[in-house]
Amino acid sequence: MSFLTRRAIATAPRLSRAFSASARRDLAKITIVGNLAATPELRATSTGRDVIEYAVASNSGNKENRQTSWFKVAAFIEEGPRREFLTSLPKGATVYVEGDAVMRPYTDSEGKTKSSLSIYQKTIEVLRRPTTATE
Repeated sequence: MSFLTRRAIATAPRLSRAFSASARRDLAKITIVGNLAATPELRATSTGRDVIEYAVASNSGNKENRQTSWFKVAAFIEEGPRREFLTSLPKGATVYVEGDAVMRPYTDSEGKTKSSLSIYQKTIEVLRRPTTATE
């Protein structure tokens, strides 16, 4: 075997490479930066579990072609300071949200199959709070 052949074999890329030692999970992640459409609301699910729901508006494009995307987010946070913090955020606060995204199919009232994006908050960070008239 020639030197060049041995070198080509030695430097050939592997066909598979493990990037993680953890088990594979089919889950989509999403990151949103935008403004709260309203103060987050606490409500009970049909199973009695508490959920905090809120919407985030994110803009893209320049002034002439600006488009706003609205994202509904749900957070399952137990009673305590973290829940109080989230439910006290005012409308207009700029937030950074990371979460799990799940597409769910449903049938509308006309019998058409559509899909809905559900976002489940994992982390939230407040980037800016709106200024009040007294500040």
